[in-house]
Parts: sequence; C-alpha cells; structure tokens
Amino acid sequence: MLFSKQRAIITVIILSVIGICSIALSCNNDKPAAVATSDGKALAEKYCKSCHEYPSPSMLNQETWLKHVLPAMAPRLGVKVYADDQYVNDPFSKSAIPYEDWLKIVNYYKASAPKALKPAHVPVAPVKDWGVFTLLKPIHDKVAEATTTMVAFDTIGHHIYTSDRLNSSVFKWSDGLKLQTTHKYSSPAVDVQFSKDAGEKEQGAFTFIGSMDAIDILNGYVMDIGLDESAKKQKKIIADKLPRPVQSLTIDVDKDGLADRIICGFGHNAGGLYWYKQLPDRKFEKHVICTIPGAEHAITGDFNHDGWPDVICLFAQADEGIWMFLNDHKGGFTATNLLRFPPVYGSSSFQLVDFNGDGKPDILYTCGDNSDYSKILKPYHGVYIYLNQGDFKYKQAYFYPVNGATKAIAADFNGDGQLDIALIAFFPDLKNNPAEGFTYFEQDKSMHFIPYNLPIEKAGRWICMDVADYNSDGKPDILLGNYAQGFMNEDDVKPDWNMDTPFILLKNAGGRHSSNKMK
Repeated sequence: MLFSKQRAIITVIILSVIGICSIALSCNNDKPAAVATSDGKALAEKYCKSCHEYPSPSMLNQETWLKHVLPAMAPRLGVKVYADDQYVNDPFSKSAIPYEDWLKIVNYYKASAPKALKPAHVPVAPVKDWGVFTLLKPIHDKVAEATTTMVAFDTIGHHIYTSDRLNSSVFKWSDGLKLQTTHKYSSPAVDVQFSKDAGEKEQGAFTFIGSMDAIDILNGYVMDIGLDESAKKQKKIIADKLPRPVQSLTIDVDKDGLADRIICGFGHNAGGLYWYKQLPDRKFEKHVICTIPGAEHAITGDFNHDGWPDVICLFAQADEGIWMFLNDHKGGFTATNLLRFPPVYGSSSFQLVDFNGDGKPDILYTCGDNSDYSKILKPYHGVYIYLNQGDFKYKQAYFYPVNGATKAIAADFNGDGQLDIALIAFFPDLKNNPAEGFTYFEQDKSMHFIPYNLPIEKAGRWICMDVADYNSDGKPDILLGNYAQGFMNEDDVKPDWNMDTPFILLKNAGGRHSSNKMK
C-alpha cells in the first residue's frame, strides 16, 4: 500500500550492507561548465552504478534536482546546506565524497537536466465508460474523513475487512456492505492474509505498519487474529519490533512441517526482507534474507522447480528493482536480480501472471509513488508488462503512462479468456486528469489493451485495492480504498471528491459493458 511507505522516493543514496553511495549532490561551481560537466557525468556513473541504476538528469527537471532533491541529499553525505540550496565546504566534515567532485556532479545535473519534462505519449485514448462494472457504496456513519490503509476481500468468511489511519482500527463489513464490528489497535493494518487453523477456524494474519511516517522506528508487528465468533478473542503476536512492515506471507521455508512467515519490512533508511521460522514450541525465530530497505511486496513459490519454496520481492527504496531469492535448502537464500529500475521511479507494485499463455509467469509492474522530494508528474510513471524470456530473463512488452500509478492487478474481468488489468493511481494529474485515478484495461487482442476511465473520480481518492469474486458469481470484483486527505502535489487543487466514504465496490456485472448503475 503506497501511503504506508511515504518515503523519499527519489533518494539516490542507499544504505545497504555494502555502504553508502550517491549520485546527485550539489549545485555551485566556478569552473568551466564544459569540463565540469564531462567530469560530472563520469563521477555520477562512478558513484551510482555500484549500488543502483544510474538516473539520467533527464528524468527530473532542473528545478527539482537543484531546489529539492540535491539539498535533501547533501546532509546524508556530510555536506552542510544553508539558504535552502547552497553548500559549505567544511574541511572538518567527514564527507562521503570530495567536495570538488560533488560540485562537478551537481554542475552536470544542472547543465543537463531539462527545464521541464515532456508529457508521456498516450498510445490509446481512454474510453469514458463503466466497462463491465457497477458501483456499490457501503452503509456507514459519516463522522470523519476517510484514511483507509487496507481493503481486503475475505473469501472464506465472505466479508470485507478494512483499516484506517485515523482510528487505527480494523473494520469488518457484511456482504451487504454494512459495518459489523470495529476493533482498535495501536497501529493501522496495511495487509491481511486469510486462512483456517488446525481446528478449521478462520483467522487473519494482519500486518500492522506501526509508524505511518517515514522514520526509522521499530513498532510494527504481525498478529494472527481469530475471525470466527467462537475464536474472535484469540490473538497472537507472530513478530514485533518490525521496521514499518507492509506485508506478511505464510510458507514452510525449510519443509519441517511448521508454517513460517515471510515479512516485508519497508522501513526507511533501514529495513529488510525477513524469514520468521516457526519453532516446535510455536515461537518464531528471526532470520534476515536481505537488509536493504524498501521491501514492498513479496510472492512465494517454487520458481526453479526444485521442490523448495522461493521468494520474489519488489524493493522500492533507492535501489529499486525485483529480486528473486532461491531457497538453498540449508536455511538460506541465493539472490538474483530480475529487473532493476532507476531510483526516481517510485516502484509501487508487481504481480506474477502469465499474459501470453506460454506457461511462464510474466511480470506486471507499476511505478508512481510520488511524494516528498520530487512532486512533479513523470512520463515514465504507469503500468508495465515484462514477458518471461526463460532462464529468469524478462523483456518489456507493454507500457501505458499513468501519473502516480500505485497498484495493478490482472484478472479476466470481462470473461473473454484474456487477462485484463485494474489500476489505481494515488498521485494522478489531479488538476487536468483526475479520472486516471482508476483505469480498467480491457485486453481485446494479444498484448493490446483498451483503457477505460470509470467516472468515479468524485467518489474518492484510491490508495489501496483488492480483487476477488465477492459474490461467488464467477466474475472478479474490485475493492477500492479511499484515503481522502493530504499528499497534494498540486497546490492549486482543492479536494472535490468524497471525503468520508472509506471504500467503494466495483461489482462486475459481466459482458463487455455495464450500465451506469449506482447504489
């Protein structure tokens, strides 16, 4: 969930097991521009490529580099900042880079960055239509602004669960979208996985982020909560003192017959991907898979077909990318990078799904997290499809630009046997194109999609999403969570969407198009 990450998305410094590296630094230089620019490019490549993808100056406009990104990065490297964007050559400072090299790099970005980014080319104009959906709204008391942090279909108990930041509560809704129960916790929940215990009682493994703010504090936790009436008071902490966890998965990593947990600790400057091994006494022992912050979303499976469970994880801090961790059968993992993205992308979600029917899982990916230092529209934000070429190699086969893309989920929504895509964008172009906050991509032929902007931009601002067959009619439905307040990148835009409805349900009516039916 994007908001739970609220990070410095264009941070070009990564604190990892190999140290600190940086690529974008400062902005004063008295040397000839041509020489400094040439040296600056070489230095930028030198400092960044050992840690992450090299971000071209063309990826942000000049003002964003000079006024926002670079001044924010300077203190991290031991360089003092004054007057917002000026720097001090302090001989007693322990800088991670020589001051003169810093200035050369800054001059390179200053000279090379464009004044403004060109808008992305839209290959197919969106259709303003309801697609195959109708709109349902929950029955609730309008008492406060919506700050939804989680929406989830419970396909076992046939309920809907949500959580919010304002109350740090978990809400249970009936199949008629009526609020049934409210339970308050010390943190909002951002993820849940439903299952049945040994006694066939339903339980939810809830991930509570702890701090919503981008700080290094260990107050997140994962808790199993009984959901059946006879077990509703059963609660068990699986892991605590976590760095802003955003997801947990249940899997028997070491094949000892005990269910372990994989936990994504997004963190801030510190975080990681963890394996919590279940011991015979039902306690859990922490093992670190990766210490890089930004672990955002993980998928488990036997990816190399050796009979042992593996993990693929999207990391969304400075070293953005998708890594595969293959089980070494000895209580550890071997890491392999599948895709790597520049540190300005704002990676936000991924899904493994076979788009071309060749039996190999492809990657559906979005980038669009757009808070903190670089609050400008970026033409590379949107939804991508990378086709599996075999041997864990992937090739981009599709891109559609969507400002601030947050999450995409593929499913056959119209029942024609081809995968379609539902996409939310928490940071759309609110001034000129707020309808791109939700887009339904209908695949009409192989790898060709018709985008639909449903007229729901006034119903809320979508930060989280879930897809499942809500009413067991064989058609996947969509839940959208409304985070109505804050995080406005455009100062002259005032909210004109619903501020109090926590979520909406897009009910799949089937067929190619549905009527504009609202309840």
